[in-house]
Amino acid sequence: MRLTNIPKVTPSGLKINQSRLWETLHETCKWGASHRWGKETHETGMARLTLSDNDARVRRWFADEVQKLGCAVSVDQMGNMFARLKGKRNSSRPMIAMGSHLDTQPRGGRYDGILGVVGALEVLRTMKENGFRTHDDVGIVNWTNEEGARFPKSMCSSGVWAGAIPTEDAWNLRDIHDQNVTLKSELERHGYLGEIPCSHEAYPLGAHFELHIEQGPILQDAGRSIGVVSGAQGYRWLNFTVTGQDAHTGTTPFSARRDPLLAASKMVVASNAVAKRYGALASTGILKIPDNSSTNTVVSEVTFTLDIRHPEDEVVKTVQDECLKSFADIAQEDGKGVSFDWRIDTDSPAVKFYKDCITSIQTSAEGLVGARGWMDITSGAGHDSVYTSRHCPTAMIFVPCRDGVSHHPTEYCTPEACALGTQTLLESVVHYDQSLAAKQG
Repeated sequence: MRLTNIPKVTPSGLKINQSRLWETLHETCKWGASHRWGKETHETGMARLTLSDNDARVRRWFADEVQKLGCAVSVDQMGNMFARLKGKRNSSRPMIAMGSHLDTQPRGGRYDGILGVVGALEVLRTMKENGFRTHDDVGIVNWTNEEGARFPKSMCSSGVWAGAIPTEDAWNLRDIHDQNVTLKSELERHGYLGEIPCSHEAYPLGAHFELHIEQGPILQDAGRSIGVVSGAQGYRWLNFTVTGQDAHTGTTPFSARRDPLLAASKMVVASNAVAKRYGALASTGILKIPDNSSTNTVVSEVTFTLDIRHPEDEVVKTVQDECLKSFADIAQEDGKGVSFDWRIDTDSPAVKFYKDCITSIQTSAEGLVGARGWMDITSGAGHDSVYTSRHCPTAMIFVPCRDGVSHHPTEYCTPEACALGTQTLLESVVHYDQSLAAKQG
């Protein structure tokens, strides 16, 4: 679509340094590089889980780099890092933020989240070296535990900032592999338990722009270079515990068994069928049995996760309700049956992003790639912007990733796509800042 009635503002006249961006992006990946898939230095995945030693190292690097640019760095009680560069009006207004995350999945890639933070750093570097100053303060946020891979609650700390997740609940999240380790204990261990309360009131933001790889194939298949993200689909993460009884596999007939692994397997398959009926998505990423299980024993208990997604909240709830009904039937199907309990770990409603932020990104994309080079798109994944949108103007920029692959070591975004996304981020922030200044006179 071609834009009309777009406010006329002065373009930035700045150009980001593609080589520096690419070099910096992969410099940060030396902390957590894993799962090599090619011969080139950058052809590895990442395993930099939240508040691991490598995450602490890249955080210290980030703080050093933004301080070199004259940014003030603040850390809140969830370890969220806010780097703030003064604008020329020397205003006390909340900063226009560029935010994302530096933590990864255990078998993740080099671009998910990382590009958003490193791209934002390149924006500030470019402004600084050209003597360019925004009207309002501008800065970067590195959000803690966005992935939720180590401490299972996605977009965790932006959720606390937004008031959707109580701080104590987040602090008490347990390491998925070591229940003696909590998120708070790791914040304390690394020195990232800041003094600022984690809330939108204690550290408000004037706006939040997030650059991210698409994590899907839509842009690539459409031949578009930029995705202007209008919002994100809703999703819920559920956790199920299916309880049965230990039994000898050679002496216990099927009719006498209470087999939770059999039931859980059927539940996973049933969830897939329910989701397909409603055009939704349902996935199980974790399935665990007790460590003391053995080949010739029916296990006593199984836990598994269920991730349900759809652009409409009503459909997410319908799929959940249908799954629960189906699971209740499955629990009674075999032998003497099993019991199950469940809880919701994450509930992220569908969101619509802020019109003026979207307009700034559309205007910037139009100027950089023309009307046929960008498209409106809805995010299939959750991001920190989902929570920031509750309390400040928010929008996102997507760039294509190869074959839509993400959360996998071979995740890849070309140097040109990284640079174009970062240039779009720069232009969008400048456009929004100038539009805001024009409105305020």
